[in-house]
Amino acid sequence: MDAADLDYRTRTLSGCIPPILVSRLLELGHEEEVEFQAGRGEWFCAREWARLIGDQGRQARALEVLAPYVMTGWWPAAQVQAELLESWGRAEEAIALVRPYARVGGFKLEFLARLLARHGRLEEAFTSLSAGIEDPNLAGALVDITDGAARDEEVAALLAARIPARHRCDGPWCCRGLAPDTAIGLLASVRERQGRSDEAIALLHTRQITSVNGRDQLADLLARQDRIEELRAYAASEHHGHAAQRLAEVLEERGDVEGAIAVYRQPGDSPAGQCHDAVQLAQFLARHDRGDEAIEVMRTLADSPDGTQDWIVDTLCTLYADHGRARDGLAHLDTLKARRDGEEEWDFFRMRLRLMADGGSLDEAIEQARAHPEGDTSYAARTLSDLLAETGRTEDALAVLEPHAPANRDALAGHLIDLGRVKDTVALLQHREPEQATHVWTGTFSTEPRP
Repeated sequence: MDAADLDYRTRTLSGCIPPILVSRLLELGHEEEVEFQAGRGEWFCAREWARLIGDQGRQARALEVLAPYVMTGWWPAAQVQAELLESWGRAEEAIALVRPYARVGGFKLEFLARLLARHGRLEEAFTSLSAGIEDPNLAGALVDITDGAARDEEVAALLAARIPARHRCDGPWCCRGLAPDTAIGLLASVRERQGRSDEAIALLHTRQITSVNGRDQLADLLARQDRIEELRAYAASEHHGHAAQRLAEVLEERGDVEGAIAVYRQPGDSPAGQCHDAVQLAQFLARHDRGDEAIEVMRTLADSPDGTQDWIVDTLCTLYADHGRARDGLAHLDTLKARRDGEEEWDFFRMRLRLMADGGSLDEAIEQARAHPEGDTSYAARTLSDLLAETGRTEDALAVLEPHAPANRDALAGHLIDLGRVKDTVALLQHREPEQATHVWTGTFSTEPRP
């Protein structure tokens, strides 16, 4: 066992038993197998087994399980051990374990700082994070750990010093270190918790990049502060559509269903925005038991010039299936197929199979799948096996996948577990191709030209 091998296998989920299947083994009562594999270098087995027996009060044994992994110097193992120690009330041991790793900074330092702050050592955590504030994750952690600690002005001063008067990033990778837009967002969070909402709002209006991961910080702030008219005005100008989404969420929370629908129906400035709003509206209508209206919204979108994208059609077909209208979904797919001169690529045919199965024609769906030009591919085998397994035909699902075992390893393993063939499952998952290499990325790129 060594850190490089552990790192490779867990990052790529190759040559090992992945977390979802470890959970499945435990659910089906195969604790002995999980314990055995934990002692043979299977990290995900070791992690879950240590957590399980630790919860049972067998703390010493849990640490023994983790010890060989921690001894390699591999950070994920040390992190899990630290989390367990903390959960057992042994925070000082956790801190001592993590401290050497944190010297390199980054996430490991963030982990240590948060751990220190949770256990009454805020000053040390504050000092370490302040020194690394150019790292946006460390800056975010600094804002978090000082919430309610009467250090807001110190944090605000550190952040304000990193917001230049003129320069603003026009993309997420414009600046190295703590980008001005990120600093503005963090400073706004500090001002809001100080009760200085007007300052926070004014700050956020200066940002170039307004949305991160589908959320808009200004929209969320306005919603929290119940400044609905300001949110409405902002939603009318915010081109991503995330502010409008937040406004609709607020109206929905207040029971104003028609008001939320009106927000989603407002025309967007771009085709992408219009598409986003249509999908959001359809999902909203479906949540409120207005399935036929949801289908009509998605059908209108699917019939638009850009509406034949597979994910749009998939959303429409899912709505048809969920509302007992499989035949209508099939009719829509027939229309698309006719437009393509009778050809239907697998992404669309996959939707057809689901609708046929829902309509009670599973055997016919299987027959058509096998006759499809792409029916002998690994991805087709996965779709077909899922349909078979859902109807209890696990042996048949297994037979479909076996010729495509390497590409469908996890699905095949899942069926083997369901059939009680645990040893075969483990052998399949632990198989590694000879050409696979184990390495840990050093964080640098080669300057050598490619051959």
